[in-house]
Amino acid sequence: MPVEMGLWRVDGEKLTRVVPTAVSLESQLESYIESDASMLGEALLIIGRQVPTAHGGFIDLLALDGTAAVYVIELKRDKTPRETTAQVIDYGSWVATLGRADIQAIFEDYQPGVALEEAFAEMFNETLPLEVNASQVLTIVASSVDPATERIVLFLHEEYALPINVVFFRHFVDGGNSYFARSWLVEATSQAAPASASSRRSKTREPWNGTDWYVSFGEYEGGRQWSDGRKYGFVSAGGGEWFSRTLKNLKPGARVFTCIPKDGYVGVGTVLGEAERFDELKVEYKGVETLLASLALDGNYRHNGDEDDNVAEWAAPVHWTHTVPSGQGFWRTGMFANQNSATRLRQQFTIEQVSTAFGLDEE
Repeated sequence: MPVEMGLWRVDGEKLTRVVPTAVSLESQLESYIESDASMLGEALLIIGRQVPTAHGGFIDLLALDGTAAVYVIELKRDKTPRETTAQVIDYGSWVATLGRADIQAIFEDYQPGVALEEAFAEMFNETLPLEVNASQVLTIVASSVDPATERIVLFLHEEYALPINVVFFRHFVDGGNSYFARSWLVEATSQAAPASASSRRSKTREPWNGTDWYVSFGEYEGGRQWSDGRKYGFVSAGGGEWFSRTLKNLKPGARVFTCIPKDGYVGVGTVLGEAERFDELKVEYKGVETLLASLALDGNYRHNGDEDDNVAEWAAPVHWTHTVPSGQGFWRTGMFANQNSATRLRQQFTIEQVSTAFGLDEE
C-alpha cells in the first residue's frame, strides 16, 4: 500500500484537515506532467505525447532521464487493473525494440526543428550519451488503484525486478487554493533495468563511420598553443600516459574534429601519420620536412620527466581542411565533448553542425 499523504491547515492553535477531492485528475495530469515532468520525482525530458506504437496503441508520454533511459508514462484513466498493467508492459516491450534513430524521430515529430541533442543538453547540462534507450522505466500514473493492480505491480517489481511503479496524485482544495500530493506504490528509484542483451547496442548506440575522431586540443598558458597546431599541422597531448594514450589511436586517413575545451571546435583535418614524441616528429613546412620542435613555436611542449615516453608530449601530423583561431571556436548546445584526448566521434549532430559551420559540405 502507498503511504497516504495527509494535509492539515493551521488555524491559530487549531488544525483542520483538508480532505482530498473526489474529482478525477487523470484528464488533467497528462498536461501537467508534460509541462513539468519533475512532478514524477526527477528531472525528465518529455520526448513525445500520444506516441503511436506499431501495434495500434498510443503511449501517453515518453521521456528520457539523465542517463538517456526511456520512461513510458501511462495514465490509468478508466482502465481495469488488467488493462492498466498489461498496457504499460506492452508499450514498454515495444519501446525496448526502438533504436537511437527511432527515439530521435519520435522527438522530431514532437518538437519539430529542435535537435534532441540540444534539448537534452539544455535539460541536463550534459551531452546526450552515446547509448539512448539502453533501458526502460514503466510508470503508471493514477489518483488511485485497486488492490489487484497493486499486487500485480509489486509482484513484477519484487520478483522479476521489472522497473515498474505506480505514482499516485491526490488533489486537495482549500479555499481558493489547489494542491497536489504525490506518493509511490514502491519506494521510488531512479535506476532503470539494464539492457537485456549487448546485441541491442547496435541500435541504441549511434554507429561510428570508421573515419571521424574527436580530438581535444588542451591549450593552456605557458604550454600547448593552438596557433602552433594550426600553423604547422598537428594535434598533440601529453604530460601523462592517460593524455597521450588515446592520441596514439589515430591512424593515417582519419578525419579529426578538433575542439578546444570551453572554446569550441577550431579545426577539421586529415591525419597524415601516426603519433610520435613531439621532439621526434617531422612535419612538412613550406615544402620541407622539418623537425617540429625546431620550428618557431608559440607554446611550450616540455614536461617535467618527459625523458619517459609516458610523460612526454606526443603529436600526430594533420593536413587541415578548415581551421579558425583560438577564441573563435564553434559551439552549439548539445554537441559532443569528451575528456579523452582522442575518441571516436559517433555523434552525427556534431559532425553535421561543424561541417555546416566550416562549409565542409561545399568543399
